[in-house]
Amino acid sequence: MKVDLPFSFNMGTSAFVIVDLQNDFVRSNGPLVVPDAVSTIEPINAVQDLFRKADRPVIFTRFVAGKESSLLWTWSPQIREPMNCCKIGQHRYYEDIKAEREAIAVIDELKPRADDPIIDKFWYGAFFRTNLEDVLRSFNTDTVVIAGTVTQICVEETARQAFHHGFKTIVLRDCVSSFDPQLHEATLKNLNMKFGAVISSKEFIQLMS
Repeated sequence: MKVDLPFSFNMGTSAFVIVDLQNDFVRSNGPLVVPDAVSTIEPINAVQDLFRKADRPVIFTRFVAGKESSLLWTWSPQIREPMNCCKIGQHRYYEDIKAEREAIAVIDELKPRADDPIIDKFWYGAFFRTNLEDVLRSFNTDTVVIAGTVTQICVEETARQAFHHGFKTIVLRDCVSSFDPQLHEATLKNLNMKFGAVISSKEFIQLMS
């Protein structure tokens, strides 16, 4: 089946941005765990393989809590003690892998490479007060393909900001996750209406065939 996008697509000028798939969001006892995030790992890795084979950038973002209380902490009180969610230097034992990991680190299953750009952000959107745009421009990117968590928060903000920075945007439906199914679906519907294309990972893979 032919996949129709509202814009032209060229893998050679695209980048894969994986939003906030960190231990504190994915591991079973993480303070801000999104249970559905685990189901996105396999399709994300399938898409990641395509970008690796095409020698196109795979970029990871990490939600990082600042040292001092900010307005953001009002909406994410898990950042505060004793949980210390997503704080630099915070390690915790995660039950599902029976091991200790750094809270802000990208999950092992995604196998980030040493030369993959990692964008640390202190707010929801990956473009806000970061160098993500510069990184994308350095790779001659005109299209951003987005995966990650949480759909209606950091994924949505990143997709909207990508649009406002002039990037064609694709959000992969089965590669994003939320703790609220209704908000998940409403967000994807709205993004597809005004900010980019929302398709499945299988449909994206079909674009390459």
